[in-house]
Amino acid sequence: MTHAIVLYGEPVLETQAAKITEFDTPELHKLVDDMFESMYAAKGVGLAAPQIGIAKRIAVIDLSVAEDPQQKLILINPEIIRREGTQTAEEGCLSIPGFREQVRRAKSVTVCAQNVKGEPFEMTGEDLLARAFAHEIDHLNGRLYITHVSALKRDLIRRKVRKLAKAGEWG
Repeated sequence: MTHAIVLYGEPVLETQAAKITEFDTPELHKLVDDMFESMYAAKGVGLAAPQIGIAKRIAVIDLSVAEDPQQKLILINPEIIRREGTQTAEEGCLSIPGFREQVRRAKSVTVCAQNVKGEPFEMTGEDLLARAFAHEIDHLNGRLYITHVSALKRDLIRRKVRKLAKAGEWG
């Protein structure tokens, strides 16, 4: 089932997501399937559960955008355990459509997470995958990418969003 993407301004996006404690359940498998379906429908490469209104520590990533099933990643209760180097690139977010900003992130990011069966694993991503890991884990910690831009740019985005909301063009 495709869920609507929750937009900036909704409290769930700025709330710490709850840890997943029950694994390999039909509900968890359905949530993962729904998240991939919702992400693909929105033409994204990553999606965190809070972005569909569910405050749980789960994120999905597919840099191939459904082209290569081998690239589908499921991260449950992920944490970043190592960051190396830096990269700056344009970043956007499905929850803040129409806005993109230059964001500085680590060039290499190592995460530890669990799969749908609850089995722990570690994975290192570089470049775009490192950016996706950091971006999605930020969502699980109640942070949006705009927290990584200057206060001036962040304020400008907030004002534009308020103006769009007032005009009935946001959400």
